[in-house]
Amino acid sequence: MGAQLRVYRRRIRSTKSMAKITRAMELIATTRITKAQRAAEAAGPYAREITRAVSALASRVTYNPLLIESENPTRAAVLVITSDKGLAGAFSSNVLKEADALSGLLREEGKEVLTYMVGRKGVGFYKFRDRPLEGQWEGITERPTYAHAQEIGSALMEKFAMDASEGGVDEIHVISTEFVSMLTQRASAARALPLEIEEVDANELEAEQGAPLPLYEFEPSVEEALDRLLPQYVTNRIYFALLESAASQQASRRAAMKAATDNAEDLAKNLTRLANQARQAEITNELSEIVGGADALAAASAGSE
Repeated sequence: MGAQLRVYRRRIRSTKSMAKITRAMELIATTRITKAQRAAEAAGPYAREITRAVSALASRVTYNPLLIESENPTRAAVLVITSDKGLAGAFSSNVLKEADALSGLLREEGKEVLTYMVGRKGVGFYKFRDRPLEGQWEGITERPTYAHAQEIGSALMEKFAMDASEGGVDEIHVISTEFVSMLTQRASAARALPLEIEEVDANELEAEQGAPLPLYEFEPSVEEALDRLLPQYVTNRIYFALLESAASQQASRRAAMKAATDNAEDLAKNLTRLANQARQAEITNELSEIVGGADALAAASAGSE
């Protein structure tokens, strides 16, 4: 009985120590969420303005390779943004499931899929299963910078500029996690190239954006301006996806650590209750032995008389 009590007490100490660690990680993730949200909000105005500028340019250009879909696309690049660290719940697994679903769909359409991976978790997942990676980036998911997005965007744009028969790709897709709220993060896939241009009424677009469309003057030409702006637009989309993924990662980690802390505290309470029961049983057993010993002594004394 004493050995069992020692086991309970040891488990209680270890559980409480784990709860302190997960609680500290929860607080750290909470502070990092705020920083990641601020970074995403700071990048928002530029993202909106470059999108409006590209929309204005695209409406005036009759041909651009980044806007024209291939008649028979055969290869597609898929950029998957996971995390570098664990303890974030189902954050990376949800993104990888979305990547598998998209890759399966593209293969059903007869396209070869080239995977570009961001984050150690995704890289490890693919290497463990002997899946090929066309490109990989690690150590940037928690604090992504615009330089990281430029590096990734340049690698993808270089492939897109090449002909598929020479190793290039016809499409570029980005799979990341959208930060909906502190409680909701959603893995999603979007096609970055070729751009999907929708014809909409100017008045409807102004009403949707809440502001009149800007009047641009282009020099030397609309085509050259679009050629220079589209790579920046793609890079910005990747950068914004990295920022949203960073905020989502911290929110998912915070939720996972909070759940772990709550579970550890509940487990410590249950173990304390079991330890008390074991202690009571031990005391009862000791009292029984004392009473039994006293009765035996009393009987021996009465017999000797």
